[in-house]
Amino acid sequence: MAMAAGRDDDQPMMDLNTTPLIDVMLVLLIMFIITIPIQTHAVKVDLPQSNGAPQSPVEPEKNKVYIDANGNIFWNSVQIDDVTLRQYLDASLQRDPEPELHFQPDPQARYEVVDHVLAIIKRANVTKLGFVGNEQYRNDF
Repeated sequence: MAMAAGRDDDQPMMDLNTTPLIDVMLVLLIMFIITIPIQTHAVKVDLPQSNGAPQSPVEPEKNKVYIDANGNIFWNSVQIDDVTLRQYLDASLQRDPEPELHFQPDPQARYEVVDHVLAIIKRANVTKLGFVGNEQYRNDF
């Protein structure tokens, strides 16, 4: 008696019949597959429209002030003077959120020029200021 469920034929069968459970699971799986929304392959993107106005030199994320060895001041790779620097700083403070300002003086730049530029930045009330390029000095100390 290979197919007998109990020890003797007159004992009740103790195994759980899982066939109805499997049938219910298959029906639920089919219902789930049917109710999944159809995937669309088109992605709608609203592109910005150009209004023809010149772009602002103030970047929305971060701006870089660089001082070369001759004492020239650069704003995002464009040479500027003190007045233009202050105007750009004021324009960057008007943005929400305020963009980061990365300050990188050349190692050969005169301290007076670096101090003067830092004073302009401080008077402009810039709160997000970071010094870039300090790793070049790590072997000096």
